[in-house]
Amino acid sequence: MSRIVIRSGTVVSLDTDIGDVEDADILIEDGEIVEIGHGLSTENAEVIDASDHIVLPGFVDSHIHIAQTQVRGIAGDWSLMGEYFEHMLGNITGLYQPEDMYLGGLFGALEKLHTGTTTALDWSYPNTLEHGERAVDALKDAGLRAVYTYGPPGDDAPKWWYESDVGLPEQNIRELYDEKIRDDNLLSLALGLRGPDFCTDEISRSDMELARELGALATIHMGAAQWTSSEYNDDYQGFGAIHDMLGPDVNIAHGNHFTQEDIQHAVDAGASFSSTPEVEMQMGHGIPVTGKVLEAGGRPTWGVDVCSNISGDMGTQMRIGLQVQRMLENQNLLENGEEVLEVGLTARDTLEMATIEGARALGMEDEIGTLTPGKRADIIMIDTDDFATAPAHSPVQTVVFQSDPSHIDTVLVDGKPVKRDGALLNPAVDEEFDRFVDSGYRLVEEAGIDL
Repeated sequence: MSRIVIRSGTVVSLDTDIGDVEDADILIEDGEIVEIGHGLSTENAEVIDASDHIVLPGFVDSHIHIAQTQVRGIAGDWSLMGEYFEHMLGNITGLYQPEDMYLGGLFGALEKLHTGTTTALDWSYPNTLEHGERAVDALKDAGLRAVYTYGPPGDDAPKWWYESDVGLPEQNIRELYDEKIRDDNLLSLALGLRGPDFCTDEISRSDMELARELGALATIHMGAAQWTSSEYNDDYQGFGAIHDMLGPDVNIAHGNHFTQEDIQHAVDAGASFSSTPEVEMQMGHGIPVTGKVLEAGGRPTWGVDVCSNISGDMGTQMRIGLQVQRMLENQNLLENGEEVLEVGLTARDTLEMATIEGARALGMEDEIGTLTPGKRADIIMIDTDDFATAPAHSPVQTVVFQSDPSHIDTVLVDGKPVKRDGALLNPAVDEEFDRFVDSGYRLVEEAGIDL
């Protein structure tokens, strides 16, 4: 039995029964959190000193396209309906070779770990089964807990998008799941559905039925910019053909333009929403769905989305998502002649959206998302003995507002350290770096992107 004791940290458990505990120890056995307390025995255990550190659950990114990592820095001035659709879905994704999927996925997953994300939903566009296999290999080799999302291939945009009448490649999905995912403790399967925005009603329903048959999460891009589900009238239901198929196994990415009634319907059905605020505000998706989901009694989750555009740091999404919603609420008061005397959402709220709410959206709330005995030890430690974080008067506010990836000292996934003393432990960081960079340069050059 492997035993680790994290010693003398400020534990922000995000478990309402445990709360925040000063100078606390965490006992981990075979990847499971066994006990949180004081003075726990360190016999036959590796000891990790957490004094002057905040210890909390790893972040959960509920929506990201990880394989775009080696073309990072090209989409920062793009809109969704202009350059992104033209250059990314209509061009670059079709140029990916299986090894490009591996290298982008590997370094994207390593970036997630480096920046404190221990679980991510990787929305993938595998051109072939081999592309999907190498994308999954990348997640495995990085050591990230992940939901691999098999979406439509990226090699023929007119076929797979724009009123597509072609279903997801079922045989490839089944083979990939059986051979690469089914028996892996850190991986699970989702299907990347196009929904009524991008395919026929028949395909929308059949893809959803396939996800249900496989017991896979269904995650859907919907309701952004001027997509079909953004167009409403008295007779139109925003979810179209899948209106009656929503449930806890459905995750909706974006949803910016859904009516409050549609949001209420989805929340009541148990569906989750992934908001990716930084990308949505830039690319023209619309106002993040946060406020509507909260009004409906739900809680949104945060995601990075397009890492060809922005960094993979979830801390940034926590802050932007929180402050945008505060701004909207504050402006509403000001326009009605009222003073802003208190803020609505709190730092703890946005941290929960980046952890336990993300876990819940991915169907993992019983495994991760809080530091709770019986859950898996996906844990990060943030250094508070630094001129930029000290003094840490409020641990939660220090995490949300004062820290950045440079302060994430230690990361564990399933009880295994993957980052110590501020550095990733995976040798692939150095061994595969040159191939990763070369892949990115080749893809941008072949795509003819003018930067």
